[in-house]
Amino acid sequence: MGDAVTIKDVARRANVSVATVSRALNGHHNVAAAVRERVLAIARELQYSPHHAARSLSSRRTHTIGVVLPDLHGEFFSELIRGIDGVARERGLHLLVSSSHGHPEEQGEALRAMRGRVDGLLVMSPFVDDAGFLRDFLTPALPTVFVNSPVAEPGHRVLGIDHYGGARAMMRHLIECGYRRIAFIAGPEDNADARERLRGYRDALADIPGATPWVLPGDFDEGSGHQAGRRLLAAAQRPDAVFAANDMMALGCLFAFSEAGLRVPGDIAVAGFDDIPLARYVHPALTTMRVDIADLGARALRALLDPHAFVDATLTASLEARASTQPRNDSS
Repeated sequence: MGDAVTIKDVARRANVSVATVSRALNGHHNVAAAVRERVLAIARELQYSPHHAARSLSSRRTHTIGVVLPDLHGEFFSELIRGIDGVARERGLHLLVSSSHGHPEEQGEALRAMRGRVDGLLVMSPFVDDAGFLRDFLTPALPTVFVNSPVAEPGHRVLGIDHYGGARAMMRHLIECGYRRIAFIAGPEDNADARERLRGYRDALADIPGATPWVLPGDFDEGSGHQAGRRLLAAAQRPDAVFAANDMMALGCLFAFSEAGLRVPGDIAVAGFDDIPLARYVHPALTTMRVDIADLGARALRALLDPHAFVDATLTASLEARASTQPRNDSS
């Protein structure tokens, strides 16, 4: 039935007017919640998809793109927005940016607030693997591209990063450099990226005979990396190397070691993930997995601007080996 279904079919099944269906699909507030839910449910059941011309941003009304992120703090998000903004300026578009501060309720409110104000959405969310989240907060008529989000439901456009493969590649580098006791500073437990990077660390470590995981909690910020570094300094036996799940924690850990007078990598090696701009300018320069964060944002907006583009792509992180993980003279 898919492509042949029209808005009139949805209206007839829902026993409402075509105008009501249009308002419900576009997230207008002057539709009763029960009616909106019925219309959305029937639209999904009939596999109704608005005509490409209606979905196309060429007919935009607001010239504004909504960007909903889990946070705005830190170089990762500033680089992501920089990439999005570069394309937006090329196309004469404005950005409406909001943060959920890591809370699903706040992200839902941010998405609701975008309705009627934007012509398309870029969404980065750790919560979209919940089908209820997609149903409650997104409308089929609003073009959406998910950035680095664990979307389990088929049919959504997603652009992501291979966090698991990147973590394994970093572990392979550390092992080849002669490091064996490798600690890991994890990210937030409810963050899908952090879980995949931890999984890559654990699976790579399982290939080393006799090696056991050494995981410290972290929160993707400098403070938690610094705290983890101080905990490692207090351990009876320090690790050979520390792999932090992102660069911000790696830099915090590096500072803790510097405060204690440890030589990096002479006494202990440090590595991160993301390759934020600051990573190459600290001393020693930080070994990390490079993700072109600005390019990720630019690609996402370009995909959103092309309603015919099918997006389900995973970007590969590449190793940037720098001074913080020099090869050891022995493999002990």
